[in-house]
Amino acid sequence: MVIKRINVLKLAIFQGAMMAAFGLLGGVFILLFGSMFARMGADAGAAGMIGGVGAIIFLPILYGIFGFIAGAIGAFVYNLVAGVVGGVEIEVE
Repeated sequence: MVIKRINVLKLAIFQGAMMAAFGLLGGVFILLFGSMFARMGADAGAAGMIGGVGAIIFLPILYGIFGFIAGAIGAFVYNLVAGVVGGVEIEVE
């Protein structure tokens, strides 16, 4: 089997969703570390907790947007190169 062409929009949507999931996972880790610092007291803990909540909201959005853009560019470049060299050959059973 040879992959000759990749649908740019479908790959961009897939990669954007996958990167948004990774962003959510990263945001959860930042929230956990922020809440851990919040237990230590002082103002740094509160800032860490607020930053963690912000990370849960903004990281999936940013990762999703940049993943979508990277997926679209990657599929477009693949289609250009595959037109010249013939695509990627995959062996399946």
